[in-house]
Amino acid sequence: MLSKMVLDFRDALISLEEFGLTDVLLPFILIFTIVFAVLQKSRILGEGRKNFNVIVALVIALTVVIPHVTNDYPPDRDVVEIINESLPSVSIVIVAIIMVLVLIGVLGGETRWAGGLFGGVIAIIAFLTVGAIFANSAGWLSVPSWLEDPDTQALIVIIVVFGLIIWFITRESSTERRLGFFRKLFEEIGNWWKK
Repeated sequence: MLSKMVLDFRDALISLEEFGLTDVLLPFILIFTIVFAVLQKSRILGEGRKNFNVIVALVIALTVVIPHVTNDYPPDRDVVEIINESLPSVSIVIVAIIMVLVLIGVLGGETRWAGGLFGGVIAIIAFLTVGAIFANSAGWLSVPSWLEDPDTQALIVIIVVFGLIIWFITRESSTERRLGFFRKLFEEIGNWWKK
């Protein structure tokens, strides 16, 4: 009689985790891929130097992962731990941005966001959010205890929203000229992002 093996994905993932999936393999692949992509796109080492780019990316990825495995990083400065703690929050930001773009696409038809003012604003907000997530995971940011209160957070949001509404209603044409610089900056960032 043949017995059937039941593959439980949870057990498979637990086994992979015990082999070092999130401590060694995934951070290595992530760092290697990002460094290699940046080197390929920027052509720092020259045109068509794929083999050099692979070696540099490999060395950088190994120099990040090996000290984590050997516990050579100082306490609270382990790069792999910071990456592993930050990625779930970054994933939430990515999903939120994609959902916003889906809603814009549904409501606005064929809206092109990758370029122009809107693309620049999205890029800057995403960059600042991801930077704040990594800084918080690294322990560089500390939130004052009074900001953790939900009532205080709601009050700050209300004040900011009303301040923006009052500014929008009472602004003058000179303010619009000054904002022209920021509009051009956001459009340039959005156009660069589209490349």
